[in-house]
Parts: sequence; C-alpha cells; structure tokens
Amino acid sequence: MVPADRNLQMQLDRGAAAKAGTEEQIHELSDLLDEAAVIRLVNSFLQEGIEKRASDIHIQGEQSRVQVRYRVDGVLADGPAVPKSLMKVIAARVKVMANLDLASRKTPLDGRISLKLVNKKFEVRVSILPTVRGPKIVMRIAEQGAIQIGIDKMQMGDEITKNFRSVISHPHGMFLITGPTGSGKSTTLYSALAELNTPEKNILTVENPVETQLERLSQAEIDEKAGLGFVECLRAALRQDPDVIMVGEIRDLETASIAVQASLTGHLVLSTLHTNDAPSAVTRLVDMGVQPFLVASSLIAVLAQRLVRKLCPACAVSFVPSPGELAGLGMQLAEGQTLKKPGGCRKCSSGYSGRVGIFELLNVTETIQRMILERKPDSDIKTRAIEEGMVTLKDSVCRRLSEGLTSLAEAHRTIFIGGH
Repeated sequence: MVPADRNLQMQLDRGAAAKAGTEEQIHELSDLLDEAAVIRLVNSFLQEGIEKRASDIHIQGEQSRVQVRYRVDGVLADGPAVPKSLMKVIAARVKVMANLDLASRKTPLDGRISLKLVNKKFEVRVSILPTVRGPKIVMRIAEQGAIQIGIDKMQMGDEITKNFRSVISHPHGMFLITGPTGSGKSTTLYSALAELNTPEKNILTVENPVETQLERLSQAEIDEKAGLGFVECLRAALRQDPDVIMVGEIRDLETASIAVQASLTGHLVLSTLHTNDAPSAVTRLVDMGVQPFLVASSLIAVLAQRLVRKLCPACAVSFVPSPGELAGLGMQLAEGQTLKKPGGCRKCSSGYSGRVGIFELLNVTETIQRMILERKPDSDIKTRAIEEGMVTLKDSVCRRLSEGLTSLAEAHRTIFIGGH
C-alpha cells in the first residue's frame, strides 16, 4: 500500500479548493504529482486491469476507503482497497494523465490517456463524476488494434450471418444495432464497415469517440465543447458525397431525423440505439418523434445483441439440467443430454474466460412495414417476426447453451427469460 504524501495533500487542498487558482499553482501541483508515490499506485491499477483483461476500472470513495473494481467479461469484481485519504491524490494523478483541469471538482470531466504497458499500446477513456463521497473515476481500456473485426469472426451462426450480409448490401436505407452499453455494438458496426469498405464506396463515420481507425474511411469525432455534435457532423458528412454513413449513436430527434432523411435519399445509414430487443427500436424511434411512415420507409433491419460469458474449456462441468432449470427457456433436450456449468480453475478462477455474442435480427418486411404504419405494439411485431423466421435473443442463447459455450446462470443474467 502506498502512503500519502502529506505535503502533496496540503497542496492539493489549496490548489483545488478554489477555482480561481493561478496557473503557477496548478503547474506546481502537477510537478508534485509527478514526483509522488501515487504515480506507482495508479499505474498498478492500470497494470492489474490489463492483466485481468478488464474493459473498465472503477475507482470510488467509500465511507472508510477507496475501492477499486474491475469489469472483466462484463462483470464487476472488487480489486484492491486503499485508504480514503488517497482519493484526492489519485483523482489528481488521473487528471494529469488525461490532461484535465486539476482545479475542477464540481463538474463531470472526460478525457483520454494513451499509454504503453507490457509492450502494448492502450487508449484509456477517462470519466470523472463528482459524488457525495468524492470523485468517481471510471477508466475504459482499449488495446489498439485488439478489436476482432469481421463478420465471420462474430460467430453469429450461418443463418444470421447470411441475413446480415444481405442487409448491408442494400444501396440505401437504415440499419440499426441495439443493445446496452458494452454489448459489442461498435465491433458489429466496424465489422459491417470493413465488409463494405471497397474502393467504389465513400464511407464516412460520425463517432464519439473514434475507437478503431480503418483505412479508406473518413472518420469524424464529435467535440461537444467545441459545438461539434452528432447533428453538426452528420450535416457536414452529407455534403461529402457519401455512399455509406455510420452514426455512432442516435440519441435525439434531430439526429434521428437527419439519419432517416439520409437513408431515404440514396445513402446506407448504420447506427445504434439503446433498446432491449430488435422490435423495440421501432417504438423508440416513434417515441423520439419520428413519424411512423418515415420509420417504415427507411428502416431495413434491426440487430439486437448481447455478450455472454464463455465457459472456461479447461474446467467446465457437464450436468443434466432439471425441468425447473430450463423453465422459461423453451429448450427441449434429449434424454440424458447435458449442458455445462462453470467449474473454476487457476487459469480462469471464475469458471469463465472471454465472451461470445447472442443475436436477434429483425428484417423489416412488407408485413412489418404495415404494422409500423398501423402503430402496432412491439409484442405484435415480435410475434409476426418470429412467424417469419426471426431468431430471438432467447433462441440464440439456447444455441450457445447447447454448444456448451455458456451456462444457464449466464443466460438468465444476460436476458429476460419469459414470454418470447
């Protein structure tokens, strides 16, 4: 455990208490931080996170300590805890690394750190949120070039993969990918763009931030502070003679309206939404204020996805599930057929290692278009889509179970088991 530097803490209290601190004071504070043992402490958090394959590192003040937590394969777990007195110097060190305002304590901050550890380059997105127990720090880690891009690498299954390729071959229209944060939507978007990336196409993206740079693409990064949001970037992109436009996220009516109009005027538009399943994307757009006839005319398909933890192949245990354990899934197993559950070994410790996707692809057929125009509820659209052959998230996770890739506990943790 690294002890706090008392002089450093006194300087922090003086330098950060008043917003009107001089530039010289802030530079002096930064110099002190560079010499402090807290540098080794913050580096150790990053090092451990990378060794654990964590996607995010959480640092937050508790009543009597600072707790570090690591999100590995989508699940948070406690890491080291250090004395509460170190919260200020940890926050200040992270701010210095991310080139953020040291004196700012009462406003959320976002920044980025580029670093090299274990001979690999990483981009770390930093978010600092003021709370009643001090700043909450979240650092999202991405290894440069580590994202596995490619439709075949996504292991969607032959049926959905063929359907996916058919959807993105449309010359115009809007294709949406939905799911919660951390469900792999960006990887799916980049995989689609990589497939479309030919010399004949002009592809532009509007992102926040640009997570992976691809050759031949023109990728714009929004900057809200400079007045460059999704709307402004998207309008400018439409003046760049695009064939394909990727919008990182549709979050409001103005962005949705421009994306819809672009899709209706000869462009293929790819974007994301936050919804629980594919049919819910229709309601989400209408709730934003997009007219149903525009949704029906522009939307060609919606892909909903999740990531489930993969069982560690070294310690997974076979078992015969009881009827109660299968309740709600609709799975029919042959007599004596087994599934697998986590064991736990030195290699994985948790019984899981890595993640794999589950997918639900809704094609907007003529029947679905009519249902959108008639403002039919999500449940009716979903029922009809299933009748037309849609593989649901539940179907997809059942396939992963049958393949021995994930567990019943993980299936229940990831998706709602009930109804369809």
